[in-house]
Amino acid sequence: MALTAGFGPRDICKQIERTGIKGRNLIFIDDYSQEELANIFKTAEMLEPYYRNRIPLLEGKVLCTQFFQPSTRTRFSHETAMFRLGGNVITESNPLVSSSAAKGESLSDALIVTSEYADVIVLRHPDDAVADEVASLAGKTVPIISGGYGNVTHPTQGLLDMYTAYRAFGGDFTKMTVMIATPDLSRARSGQSFGLGLARMGAKIIYAGTTGLETPDVIRDKLKAMNANFTEVNDLTIAQHEEMIADEGVDYVYLPGCSVKKGDPGRDEFLKKMAEFYFTLDGLEKIEKKSGKVVGITHSLPRNAGEFDFAIDESKHQLYFKSIGFSVALRMSLLANICGA
Repeated sequence: MALTAGFGPRDICKQIERTGIKGRNLIFIDDYSQEELANIFKTAEMLEPYYRNRIPLLEGKVLCTQFFQPSTRTRFSHETAMFRLGGNVITESNPLVSSSAAKGESLSDALIVTSEYADVIVLRHPDDAVADEVASLAGKTVPIISGGYGNVTHPTQGLLDMYTAYRAFGGDFTKMTVMIATPDLSRARSGQSFGLGLARMGAKIIYAGTTGLETPDVIRDKLKAMNANFTEVNDLTIAQHEEMIADEGVDYVYLPGCSVKKGDPGRDEFLKKMAEFYFTLDGLEKIEKKSGKVVGITHSLPRNAGEFDFAIDESKHQLYFKSIGFSVALRMSLLANICGA
C-alpha cells in the first residue's frame, strides 16, 4: 500500500467538501454516484459520536419539514439531526389542514415560498408525480430532500437501510446479497429505494413478491440502466423463500412492510398474503444451520402483527430497531453534506 496525499487527521469539514453534493436535491438514491454515497456514509461514521450530543456545523441554518403524510421516524430523525447540528427547525405536519394548501396553494408555490424561510426542505407527499414537479423547480428553491413520494421513492429510508447494512456487514456492498421481500413490490417505496442504492453500490439483489404487484417500471428501468445484478421471483412459499436465502447466501432480508392505510381494502389483501412472507426466528435459525450465515432481518416500520415473528426482536438477527440508532447520524450526514458546513 502507498501513502496518499490526503493522509492526516480526520477533518469533518474536509470530508463534507469531499462528498460534493452541496445544494443538490435528493429524489431517487441513484441521483447520487457510488462515490458520493460512500462519502455520505463516511461522514455519518464521523458524526455517530454526536447523534446524542451537538456539533454546530449548521449553526444558523433552518430546516423545514413539510409532511403531507403521517410520519414518526422520518420527520423526527431529520428534525433531531438538524438540532444536533446546531440548526433550527420549522415544521408542517398537516399541511392540508393548517397551511395555505388548505386554501388551494399549489405545491410548487408552497415550496418556493418556504425556500425564503429555510435553507433545506424535507418533503413527504402521497403523489408519485411530485418527483417530476420537484425536479422542475431546480434553481427556484433551496435543496429539497424526499421524505417519501408516492409509492416509488423514499431515499432517506433507503440510505438508512444502506448505512445499517454498511455498518453491519463491513462496508463492501459488492460482497452483499440482499433479499427484498413483500407481497406488494409495486408500493414498496422504501424497499425500492434500498434496492436502487444497493444496485448503485454493486450488491446482488433478489426481489421476492407476488404476481401482479411487481416492481414498477420506473424502478426496473433505473436498475437496468445501472446494469444491476438483480432478479425478481414471485409467488414463493415461505419454505421456498427460506431455501432460496440459504442457497443464494443472502446476508440481509428487508421487509418493506404495508404502506396501505387502515380502512383500505388493499391493506387486508396485503396481510392475507403475508403468510408466505412471514419470517420466523425458527426459520432464520434453520437457515443459519444450513448456510452457516447469521442472516440479518429488518423492516421499514411501523410494523403490524402478522408481518413477521416478533420473537426476532431479542435475537442476533434483529436489525430493524438497531437501524433506528443509526438514523440521526445518517441524516446529520445528509443535511450537512447538502447544506455544506
